[in-house]
Amino acid sequence: MSSIFTKIISGEIPSYKIAENADFFVFLDINPNAPGHTLVVPKKEANRLFELEDATYAALMMYSKKIAVALEKAVDCKRIGMTVIGLEVPHVHVHLIPLNNMEDATFGKKVSMEPAAFKLLASKVASFL
Repeated sequence: MSSIFTKIISGEIPSYKIAENADFFVFLDINPNAPGHTLVVPKKEANRLFELEDATYAALMMYSKKIAVALEKAVDCKRIGMTVIGLEVPHVHVHLIPLNNMEDATFGKKVSMEPAAFKLLASKVASFL
């Protein structure tokens, strides 16, 4: 069965896409910890980060870095935090979260955004790539 991320990648479920290449798909988290909370997802489904082939793991980290640099230019924040948890969706994904305080890194705090704000933010981050 396809994960929700595979359905997003295929276009079956809409997303606020920032970027993609042959191996990865990048979009805004629709339930963000902070404005700009971004997910970097391998197109090929894998349940656990450390089960990825070494080359895929390294490429995921390098692509996440590229996205984080653009994200930090697009969003007013002190830094970009990165986490990989993987409990909520059984498909490897990197969370890139703009941080201004430690609370932004907790998954108990969420912010609300309107669709227009998501679209504008996705476009702004993409413009820095």
